[in-house]
Amino acid sequence: MLTAQQKKRENIAEYIIYMWQVEDLIRANHCDMNRIRATIIPQYKDLSPELQLAVIDWWDNLVEMMRLEHKEEKGHLQILVNTVNEMNTLHHQLLASPKYLSYQMQFNAVIPLIKELELKTQPRPENDIELMLMAIYSSFLLKLKGRPVTNETQQALTVFGRFLALLSKFYKDDQAGKIDWEDEV
Repeated sequence: MLTAQQKKRENIAEYIIYMWQVEDLIRANHCDMNRIRATIIPQYKDLSPELQLAVIDWWDNLVEMMRLEHKEEKGHLQILVNTVNEMNTLHHQLLASPKYLSYQMQFNAVIPLIKELELKTQPRPENDIELMLMAIYSSFLLKLKGRPVTNETQQALTVFGRFLALLSKFYKDDQAGKIDWEDEV
């Protein structure tokens, strides 16, 4: 909960990837709050009793959301899907704006890597932002399983990570009202 809140404030792409990991942890515990209390909650040992209860409530709410949305086996919570879609909407606003040529140039450098990854990804994600997030998360899962990631793939992931960090900065600024869209030509 604490990590999620911090990531959501600081880097929305990291937040999405973190929350996908949380979803998988919940699935690994069979969406069973008793198992989560036994396996995950003990890791939050140095918290005040109030914060400890807040952490338990947070996990419990996520478990319930996953059940209600029928995401016990696969898929992502609607709130996360919506956040990725918000990132994608902002991405397209930045691409369409004459003010953000640097952003557009950085995205143009990423396009060949995206196109190459699209050919290897089934089913195809909804948008390029989701595709890059999925690539980073998938490589994380491969590393957890002890499977190698090629140098070429690692280089592409580094490029994706840098681009998503840039988009995350714009997202944070947009959420804070620091982007002035009114001066568009």
